[in-house]
Amino acid sequence: MKVGIMSMQRIINYGSFLQAYGLKRILEELDCEVQFVDYHTGQTLMPTNDGTGICRKIKKALEVFKCRAPLREKIRFIQFKKEFADKYYQYLDISSHMNYNTPVDVLVIGSDEVFNCVQDNTNVGYSPELFGVGNRAGRVISYAASFGNTTIKKLETYGVDNEVAGWLRAFDALSVRDNNTGEIVRTLTGIEPEYHLDPVLIYDFFTKEKISDMVDEKNYMVLYGYTGRFSVDECKTIRSFAKERKLKILCIGGVQHCCDRFVDCSPFEVIAYFKNAAAVITDTFHGSILSIITHRKFAVFVRDAGYGNAQKLLDLMKRLKLESQIVSDISCLSDVLKKTPVYVAVDSIIAKERDQSYSYLKCQINLYNKR
Repeated sequence: MKVGIMSMQRIINYGSFLQAYGLKRILEELDCEVQFVDYHTGQTLMPTNDGTGICRKIKKALEVFKCRAPLREKIRFIQFKKEFADKYYQYLDISSHMNYNTPVDVLVIGSDEVFNCVQDNTNVGYSPELFGVGNRAGRVISYAASFGNTTIKKLETYGVDNEVAGWLRAFDALSVRDNNTGEIVRTLTGIEPEYHLDPVLIYDFFTKEKISDMVDEKNYMVLYGYTGRFSVDECKTIRSFAKERKLKILCIGGVQHCCDRFVDCSPFEVIAYFKNAAAVITDTFHGSILSIITHRKFAVFVRDAGYGNAQKLLDLMKRLKLESQIVSDISCLSDVLKKTPVYVAVDSIIAKERDQSYSYLKCQINLYNKR
């Protein structure tokens, strides 16, 4: 069985990598021959000030240097971004050569924000291929797909709701990972999709991969987020929390104003850094997931402004009954981090969802075989 995955596999961040890797390994366990299929980026529907190509890279670099982190850590971060593809794409069996329109038996679109079509990221844009348009597959399904912060209102505002509805109806099966995405699918198509968790939760990295228990640091906390996403005031509170507990602040994923050191490591080593952290603070979806699978005390910031994450983060915390880990006010940060999640209950939910995910994917593959 030749199966293609169309995902965010070329987006340079740990979450995108790990979800792509996890889904690939799950499908390989189901005796599939797996390859990643690329999409052509489209024009952004909403205005963007970041530009494209070299202009975008320059602007992103300037944003890094505006951060109050030590200069050496900012340089370390830029080097990390520059070298990420060469170092880690090999684990996904992808190269700099783009793999477009590849014939496969089954095309799995997902997970991650593959349906997030109303955003200003020129690395994605409004791409019909992410909705299966022009595919060369015998069967097209989604797995834990997300519209991210695209809402039904945004689709209507930009006049693409009917077009997207037609694309969604053409899927042979629809699986989503959050209620916002499910509501869009129901509203546009009348179809009730299945719900599944992100592959980083479903694939058992600790049992099936060599995740080291050893890291080079002791007495540290992890601050995980895109560069500069934590405000100066938030970083002051985070710094105070770390100082009281004599913890170094290790920034992963991006540099922040209160960064002691930026960690440049492999995606698998990231899991080890989380596992050995005294605490984790994050404002990302996968930062939350990494905290959960490593059973950490953690605090989650939910963002409405800018590139908001409220839709997916609130949904994730609710599904896993971890709403108590959300920081509603910066003054409550210390109280949130004192709480130890009841991971026995969380693991029970994940185990059930794992069975359902494997069953869904196995069923969809078998349906192709029975044609």
